[in-house]
Amino acid sequence: MDNLTHSLFGLTLARTPLGRAGRGTTAALLLASNAPDIDVIVTAGGTLNYLEFHRGPTHGPLGVVGLAAVVAGVVWLTRNRWDKSNSDPPAGFLMLWAVSVLGVLGHVLMDLPTSYGTRPLSPFSWIWFAVDWMPIVDIYLLAIFGAAFWFARGPRTDPSIALRRRRNAAIALMLMAVNYGVRAASHHTAVARASDAFGARLPEWCGSSVRPSWAIDRWPRFPANTQHATDGSRCLVEIAAVPDFISPFRWRLIAQLSNGYEMRDVDLITGRGLSTEALRTRILSVHVPNQWTPAVTQAAHARTAQVFLGFSRFPAARSVVAEDGTATVRWSDLRFVQGMLDDPRQFRRGLFGATVVVSPEGRIVEERLGP
Repeated sequence: MDNLTHSLFGLTLARTPLGRAGRGTTAALLLASNAPDIDVIVTAGGTLNYLEFHRGPTHGPLGVVGLAAVVAGVVWLTRNRWDKSNSDPPAGFLMLWAVSVLGVLGHVLMDLPTSYGTRPLSPFSWIWFAVDWMPIVDIYLLAIFGAAFWFARGPRTDPSIALRRRRNAAIALMLMAVNYGVRAASHHTAVARASDAFGARLPEWCGSSVRPSWAIDRWPRFPANTQHATDGSRCLVEIAAVPDFISPFRWRLIAQLSNGYEMRDVDLITGRGLSTEALRTRILSVHVPNQWTPAVTQAAHARTAQVFLGFSRFPAARSVVAEDGTATVRWSDLRFVQGMLDDPRQFRRGLFGATVVVSPEGRIVEERLGP
């Protein structure tokens, strides 16, 4: 989730009974709700470092406990400066730490249902987890939290305003739960109707496939240099539904095959993208090849490729070999494809990718993030 949503969520929690646990709890919840994104400081070491550690240890168990302690310490040491309008006595360090744990944990749990995902077990495990219910920025959550604050503005010392704030916070959290519930049900329906969207384009499931379910998705599932078919076979590995930024009923279906991807935009309300019985044999999706040539396998050993493939959920590889034998290999993450799939002229792989150049002798000549 974006930091504005995290901040508004933390402030909303501060208007529940948590905010009455002592002076400083509001500041602690606000800071803790954003604390895991302090990993942005690794950008000083370059974009590749940021990609490698983003949503890593700061979003894991050590980060939850450690960042909560740091936030609690900062607020406790400066407690006389926070929330001077609050007549409550200052909260103790342990109370501030407990409240901060909830704030940090809330941040991690809000990142988990996004298609971007998070790594809640790092540094013990660097596996990504996601549920794919929410976009990175959800306009409905922003509207819910924004309305809750707007309709409860006024001096805190006014008893009616204080009551309105608590009531609006409860309503906002309830609507937040409804929003998540609607998106969860819609996501499940979209994945379940993938066969209607792709028609005969879908092959049989692979033996090690990821079947549609309510379970949490995780990646990478294979070593970075083995994510390809070597025997010419074609089977279905996984089906995912990536959320739309506007409608909770519009989804981008991604079917990962052993040798490529099929993509299709669907709308559960209008039925757009869902085939009828008469159209099941027609091509109803965009095919994106994932061609793992020997040059691609060699390029996958570069550090940039390893970091990108460790982050990318649906990496599509393509390569071009020059006359002198130099191979340029490019990967793109299909979660970030741009444009409407119904119009091939609008289809763009996006700027988020990795490029590696391999010499005819197999040496890594150049590597970088980007197309």
